[in-house]
Amino acid sequence: MTARTLYYAPGACSLAVHIALEEIGAPFETVRLDLARGDQRAPEYLSVNERGRVPALYEDGWVLTEASAILRHLARAHPEARLSPEDPRQAAIADEWLGWLATGHQVAYAQVRRPERYAADETAFAAIRAKGADSFGDLCTMTEVRLSNGGWALGEPYSIVDPYLLVIWLWARGPAIGFPMEAMFPAWTAHARAMVARPAVRTVLDREGIALPV
Repeated sequence: MTARTLYYAPGACSLAVHIALEEIGAPFETVRLDLARGDQRAPEYLSVNERGRVPALYEDGWVLTEASAILRHLARAHPEARLSPEDPRQAAIADEWLGWLATGHQVAYAQVRRPERYAADETAFAAIRAKGADSFGDLCTMTEVRLSNGGWALGEPYSIVDPYLLVIWLWARGPAIGFPMEAMFPAWTAHARAMVARPAVRTVLDREGIALPV
């Protein structure tokens, strides 16, 4: 392995880490996993991340998992990239955003996509999906309000929060949820379009085969 390797699945929350790595500009390699094929459960990957999920970041014999933790680590390891505010209160707000996206939006989305995580009884899956979709919609509305002043998540500057917001935006417009994003969430859609104006974001979306926000 090289000094730094990202294990990712296209369009998963690992996308936020992938973007951050590209923004930083330091060398890294990627290992692409096909979740539908079950690559995350293969012994080769479980030896990297026994939880069998993405992302995982390998660095010189050390492995870190969980997107929000990896994003914070990268920001601290590369202060020159200016992906996290120096002001402690602004940094705390960035942490608040990451926690909210990971424990709110991501969990609600998982209820829609993977209800088997929340019940063994298949007859409960429809109710879990419905509740997850309702919760996800409410969370997206709150996100729209927070972004209504325009600009990046923290106002200025751009930070590790912004790639994570793009991931959730992409999930919201995708087939599992299917929100008409421009009509329902215009401020968030403007944020997604601003993200695509960044060369690193375009490079990663192209690498993962993800359609650009329009």
